[in-house]
Amino acid sequence: MTSRDEDLLQIAADWKRAGNDVAIATVTATWGSSPRQAGSQMIVDRDGRMLGSVSGGCVEGAVVREAMEIMDDGKPRLLDFGITNEQAWEVGLACGGKLQIYVERVE
Repeated sequence: MTSRDEDLLQIAADWKRAGNDVAIATVTATWGSSPRQAGSQMIVDRDGRMLGSVSGGCVEGAVVREAMEIMDDGKPRLLDFGITNEQAWEVGLACGGKLQIYVERVE
């Protein structure tokens, strides 16, 4: 884990201690061409603040939408994005790669 990753986790903990709902997204696997490597993380709070990166572009917008739902229901999700996934075209992942992103609420 790099100090940047540790900084993100510290910031997520700080946001949570300040009373904000927070979710963390982590790239768990990639195949082919992918903008971020496995282990890359992004944190999101209820106000839509985000730090870090799991992909770039519209994929991150889709992850933020899921993070908002996860902050509500507390149920983590494993998201798949790839060239064969219809959603991939909607969110702009047409590079031929695939990635999985695990999103969970910070408790």
